Amino acid sequence: MHIVAAPDKFRGTASASQVADAVAAAARRVGASVDAVPMADGGEGTLEVLGGANRTTTVTGPLGDPVEAPWRLHRRTAVIEMARASGLALAGGMEANDPLGATTYGTGELIDAALGRGARRVLVGVGGSATTDGGLGALRALYPTQRLRGVELAVACDVRTRFTAAAEVFGPQKGASPPEVALLRRRLERLSEVYAETYGVMVDDLDGSGAAGGLAGGLACVGAELCNGFELLAEEVDLYGRIEQADLVVTGEGAFDATSLQGKVIGGVFDMAAAAGVPVLAVVGTAHGSSAPAGGKLVSLSDRYGTGAAMADTVRLVTEAVSDFLSA
Repeated sequence: MHIVAAPDKFRGTASASQVADAVAAAARRVGASVDAVPMADGGEGTLEVLGGANRTTTVTGPLGDPVEAPWRLHRRTAVIEMARASGLALAGGMEANDPLGATTYGTGELIDAALGRGARRVLVGVGGSATTDGGLGALRALYPTQRLRGVELAVACDVRTRFTAAAEVFGPQKGASPPEVALLRRRLERLSEVYAETYGVMVDDLDGSGAAGGLAGGLACVGAELCNGFELLAEEVDLYGRIEQADLVVTGEGAFDATSLQGKVIGGVFDMAAAAGVPVLAVVGTAHGSSAPAGGKLVSLSDRYGTGAAMADTVRLVTEAVSDFLSA
């Protein structure tokens, strides 16, 4: 048996690579071969999926303090996670964040550093942000933006939210109170007008332009292509070609619900496996009222082992759950 292990991260308990390794450990118990392909949907984990950091640059953090931001450069292609420069975790979480003042300036500095090192293609993953500045900080750091001409800039979006809606959809997750959310929306509405006047781009017409508090929309104004994050990463690692060679695909994520099948890793893996005629096992931390599509099986660690154990010992329990499935 040949298995492709293509999980997302279990947020807060295990990285995608750790989960893929856990699947591989289960496969070895039954003598199966494994192709480990940790995945992401354009949010946190994108850098790891595409090879991991081999560069570090000091940039301006989301609240103005300097941060050491890791990124990747290989064959003139740069991979940047905005969360490493402008992420909510760097701001101390929603409790410590300043949702009105948080800036994407450091992400712009990171893109600028990549250009300075000779990158001609830049992939930007935009999940996990502290910011709702519409990408204005990043564009200021990149000024003058003419240097982006001839550079392929791709934004891996993990949501389809549009520009001005980012305030209501994501502002509360970043610590914004209802009055602050209203102010952030007014700012984004005004900024969309400025972008239209300056760049001729109607950002609020673009799906995904609200990703990372509008950073995606801001980058679209200077020529970036907004891409479905999973599809972009899957193409980069030839996931479909690898699934075609498999007898079983194992995927997973921390919390499975109705949205998991709508552009996230699990949904994308199920779609590819169905097209290739390969069965899928999805191992998840918790499952909220949704089931696996036809041709797939869903195992919830919380249901099987208890929520506390699932969170405290994720990697080992993934191995156990996959081992039981393969041995059945």
